[in-house]
Amino acid sequence: MKKCIITLAIASLALVSCNLDDVLSLVPESQITPESYFKTAEDLQLFSNSFYNNLLDKEPFARESDVFVKMNPSDLIRGGNDRTVPATGGGWGSGTGAWGDLRKMNTLLANINNCDDKNAVKEYTALVKFWRAYFYANMVRKFGDVPWYEVELGSADEALYNARDSRETILQHMLDDIDCAIEDLPGKASAPQTAYRVNKYTAMILKAQFCLFEGTFRKYHSSPAPFETSYTAADGTSHDYKFYLQQAADAAKMLMETNAYKLFSTGKPNSDYLTLFNSANANTDEIILAVNYDRDLKIKHDCGRDITNQTAARYGMTKKMVDMYLMKDGSRFTDKPGWNVMPFAEEVADRDPRLAQTIRTPGYSWKKPGTSKDGPEFAYCQTGFQTIKYIQSYDLKPYSTDNSDNDMPVFRYAEALLIYAEALAELDKLTQDDLDISVNKLRDRVGMPHLDMAAANSNPDPYLMSAETGYPNVSGGNKGVILEIRRERAIELFQEGYGRYFDLMRWKAGYCLNQPFYGMYIPGPGECNFGDDSKYTFYTGTSNASGTRYKIYDPASGDESATDEIFYLIDPNTGNLATAGVRDALHSIPHSFDESKHYFYPIPENELLLNDKLKQNPNW
Repeated sequence: MKKCIITLAIASLALVSCNLDDVLSLVPESQITPESYFKTAEDLQLFSNSFYNNLLDKEPFARESDVFVKMNPSDLIRGGNDRTVPATGGGWGSGTGAWGDLRKMNTLLANINNCDDKNAVKEYTALVKFWRAYFYANMVRKFGDVPWYEVELGSADEALYNARDSRETILQHMLDDIDCAIEDLPGKASAPQTAYRVNKYTAMILKAQFCLFEGTFRKYHSSPAPFETSYTAADGTSHDYKFYLQQAADAAKMLMETNAYKLFSTGKPNSDYLTLFNSANANTDEIILAVNYDRDLKIKHDCGRDITNQTAARYGMTKKMVDMYLMKDGSRFTDKPGWNVMPFAEEVADRDPRLAQTIRTPGYSWKKPGTSKDGPEFAYCQTGFQTIKYIQSYDLKPYSTDNSDNDMPVFRYAEALLIYAEALAELDKLTQDDLDISVNKLRDRVGMPHLDMAAANSNPDPYLMSAETGYPNVSGGNKGVILEIRRERAIELFQEGYGRYFDLMRWKAGYCLNQPFYGMYIPGPGECNFGDDSKYTFYTGTSNASGTRYKIYDPASGDESATDEIFYLIDPNTGNLATAGVRDALHSIPHSFDESKHYFYPIPENELLLNDKLKQNPNW
């Protein structure tokens, strides 16, 4: 049975869900006080365990974006009038998972010297500073400028009503914290705890991640936002985007040079990528930090049900994402004649092996491994491109509510390689040698040809430059290779990390959320075979066919009445409704990204009423 940090955190004196005031109320205050409690390494560990449970994202598989959508998308994806200023919450919060956890961090730091074990003081000071940097990285991504707090505050402290500090002030404090964490945290723990405890390498990748975010955000958002002082610290100092990109590259390279981690590979390019994610235990060669799940301890998640159950979210990859995957020989799929009207089985043939390890393709066998042929199931997937990345074996019944127990990666070594390449490319410092020790290592795992920098820059991909499917705001001599690194990031980190949504925010590419959310191509009425035993009948008018049927909306007749689900199809060449074309996954659901305000979350109304020094983000 695995050791489980989350379980330990819940079971140990109930400390993890409480702040210090709650801890003191567990027994008479004459027996436990701040001065008497933080005395041992165990005390420090128990008090800090809650940060793992409260702050880590347990559902990276559910983060929507322009390439991954569910039947009823969130307000974040809908945008427009659906996205409003909340009264409370909205990512700001005031308790667990937000400012309450920050208060706990500062409480621990205020009392940590009560511990007689000076090595423990050093380690847990570094750990808390890691979590504080992690907390603020998330807040800056969402809100931009926020107040900085580094001391424990009580309910009567005036500092609770501080104004927002500048973005640069926050980032400089984060750098101080994370550098302390890198210096003083221990290395890898012994298995199996390696992936479940923060170490100095976790701090390295966190630094690389938030510095890449900041560097690219500043590069692509030409004017400081949301306020004039955003890029200037309280002491008047400021750094440009190049400073943060260099910090990102240096931190990623530091991690790479430790040789503490490597890419998981058994020499099986057609299965290794999938094995990394659907295995019960996090692979400690590659996964630096993971959320621990355990079937025996009844600590499970709902990923399998969300993707394989008709009554659940019905998530699906979009056609835009499918089209990004290269051919197995390294050529571009979107250069092939008729690529946008290609039948499914032909569309997914001979592609980057990661495609068949991320969605159901012909030959996928789940219900009876080796014998069943489990093609796409439209009833379970809004787009037809049904993901399998985290799906465990059928006999474990992952399709049932909260019945998946594979660990969820938070940071893995592959992201460090991508950060290193992207930061250097944006700095115009990237070389072919840099690609060979980063992106091309990822391609080696799945047997893909190497990315050639000169070739990419001499012939940038029109698909990735297009306003309809790509990033038209990328420019410069490294345009081609930057686009290719973005392709690699989208493919390798699909359904991972802080999510592609925030990649779009830092690239000032929110316009991608205005692009169509298309699904699988349907050639028209009649029986369609999507590979193996996956067959459906599509019809207009009335159908007497047996089996699974879907009515195609006929724009000529305008008849929307049917007992089966209606497929709205779009002619990809004209953009009009048709009886043959790509499925319009969000046909009846408008979605609109507002460039004037949606790059930041709004601060909740109640927070503005409580603190008149807080100013709302622009145009909310």
